Amino acid sequence: LCGRHLKGWISMVNGKKKGKAGELEVARILRSYGYPCRRGQQYSGANGDADVVGLPGIHIEVKRRERLDLYSAIEQAKMDAGKTNTLPTVFWRRNDCEWLVAMPLKDWMDLYQKAGL
Repeated sequence: LCGRHLKGWISMVNGKKKGKAGELEVARILRSYGYPCRRGQQYSGANGDADVVGLPGIHIEVKRRERLDLYSAIEQAKMDAGKTNTLPTVFWRRNDCEWLVAMPLKDWMDLYQKAGL
Protein backbone atom coordinates (compact mmCIF):
# COMPACT_ATOMS: atom_id res chain seq x y z
CA LEU A 1 0.00 0.00 0.00
CA CYS A 2 1.22 3.50 -0.71
CA GLY A 3 0.25 7.13 -0.38
CA ARG A 4 -3.41 7.85 0.20
CA HIS A 5 -4.31 4.14 0.14
CA LEU A 6 -1.99 3.49 3.06
CA LYS A 7 -3.44 6.46 4.97
CA GLY A 8 -6.98 5.17 4.40
CA TRP A 9 -6.01 1.65 5.46
CA ILE A 10 -4.33 2.93 8.65
CA SER A 11 -7.42 5.02 9.43
CA MET A 12 -9.64 1.94 8.97
CA VAL A 13 -7.42 -0.17 11.24
CA ASN A 14 -7.34 2.55 13.91
CA GLY A 15 -11.12 2.93 13.63
CA LYS A 16 -11.63 -0.81 14.13
CA LYS A 17 -9.32 -0.77 17.16
CA LYS A 18 -11.21 2.18 18.62
CA GLY A 19 -14.53 0.44 17.94
CA LYS A 20 -13.37 -2.77 19.61
CA ALA A 21 -12.05 -0.80 22.59
CA GLY A 22 -15.40 0.98 22.87
CA GLU A 23 -17.31 -2.32 22.80
CA LEU A 24 -15.06 -3.78 25.49
CA GLU A 25 -15.46 -0.63 27.59
CA VAL A 26 -19.27 -0.69 27.37
CA ALA A 27 -19.34 -4.40 28.25
CA ARG A 28 -17.09 -3.76 31.26
CA ILE A 29 -19.28 -0.88 32.48
CA LEU A 30 -22.46 -2.94 32.15
CA ARG A 31 -20.79 -5.84 34.01
CA SER A 32 -20.01 -3.41 36.84
CA TYR A 33 -23.81 -2.99 37.17
CA GLY A 34 -24.17 -6.75 37.49
CA TYR A 35 -25.14 -7.68 33.90
CA PRO A 36 -23.23 -10.52 32.17
CA CYS A 37 -22.29 -8.43 29.12
CA ARG A 38 -19.61 -9.14 26.53
CA ARG A 39 -18.74 -8.19 22.98
CA GLY A 40 -21.10 -9.62 20.40
CA GLN A 41 -20.20 -12.06 17.65
CA GLN A 42 -19.42 -9.52 14.90
CA TYR A 43 -15.72 -10.31 15.28
CA SER A 44 -16.54 -13.85 14.10
CA GLY A 45 -17.91 -12.57 10.83
CA ALA A 46 -21.61 -12.60 11.75
CA ASN A 47 -23.50 -9.60 10.44
CA GLY A 48 -26.28 -7.77 12.24
CA ASP A 49 -25.35 -8.98 15.71
CA ALA A 50 -25.33 -6.50 18.58
CA ASP A 51 -21.94 -5.00 19.40
CA VAL A 52 -22.49 -5.88 23.07
CA VAL A 53 -24.79 -8.61 24.34
CA GLY A 54 -26.06 -9.43 27.81
CA LEU A 55 -28.89 -6.96 28.42
CA PRO A 56 -32.05 -9.00 27.70
CA GLY A 57 -34.35 -7.30 25.21
CA ILE A 58 -31.84 -4.60 24.25
CA HIS A 59 -29.85 -4.36 21.02
CA ILE A 60 -26.64 -2.40 21.69
CA GLU A 61 -24.86 -0.62 18.85
CA VAL A 62 -21.60 0.95 20.10
CA LYS A 63 -20.14 4.02 18.41
CA ARG A 64 -16.80 5.29 19.65
CA ARG A 65 -16.00 8.30 17.48
CA GLU A 66 -15.83 12.07 17.56
CA ARG A 67 -18.61 12.72 15.07
CA LEU A 68 -21.73 10.63 14.70
CA ASP A 69 -24.68 10.65 12.33
CA LEU A 70 -27.08 9.63 15.09
CA TYR A 71 -30.03 8.96 12.79
CA SER A 72 -27.98 6.59 10.64
CA ALA A 73 -26.70 4.82 13.75
CA ILE A 74 -30.26 4.45 15.09
CA GLU A 75 -31.44 3.13 11.71
CA GLN A 76 -28.67 0.52 11.77
CA ALA A 77 -29.65 -0.47 15.32
CA LYS A 78 -33.36 -0.62 14.38
CA MET A 79 -32.65 -2.81 11.36
CA ASP A 80 -30.52 -5.23 13.37
CA ALA A 81 -32.83 -5.18 16.42
CA GLY A 82 -35.79 -6.07 14.22
CA LYS A 83 -34.17 -9.42 13.47
CA THR A 84 -34.19 -10.36 17.16
CA ASN A 85 -37.25 -8.40 18.38
CA THR A 86 -35.14 -6.29 20.76
CA LEU A 87 -35.10 -2.55 21.50
CA PRO A 88 -32.53 -0.62 19.45
CA THR A 89 -30.00 1.52 21.33
CA VAL A 90 -26.87 3.41 20.37
CA PHE A 91 -24.16 3.81 23.00
CA TRP A 92 -21.87 6.65 21.94
CA ARG A 93 -18.82 8.36 23.38
CA ARG A 94 -16.33 10.94 22.17
CA ASN A 95 -12.78 11.16 23.50
CA ASP A 96 -12.71 12.36 27.11
CA CYS A 97 -16.52 12.40 27.37
CA GLU A 98 -19.09 10.28 29.16
CA TRP A 99 -21.10 7.56 27.43
CA LEU A 100 -24.49 8.55 26.05
CA VAL A 101 -27.37 6.24 25.14
CA ALA A 102 -29.87 7.05 22.40
CA MET A 103 -33.00 5.22 21.35
CA PRO A 104 -36.32 6.02 19.66
CA LEU A 105 -38.74 7.87 21.97
CA LYS A 106 -41.45 5.22 21.65
CA ASP A 107 -39.06 2.52 22.85
CA TRP A 108 -37.82 4.73 25.69
CA MET A 109 -41.41 5.37 26.82
CA ASP A 110 -42.14 1.62 26.74
CA LEU A 111 -39.14 1.01 29.04
CA TYR A 112 -40.13 3.89 31.32
CA GLN A 113 -43.72 2.67 31.66
CA LYS A 114 -42.60 -0.90 32.35
CA ALA A 115 -40.36 0.45 35.12
CA GLY A 116 -43.50 1.83 36.79
CA LEU A 117 -42.06 5.28 37.43
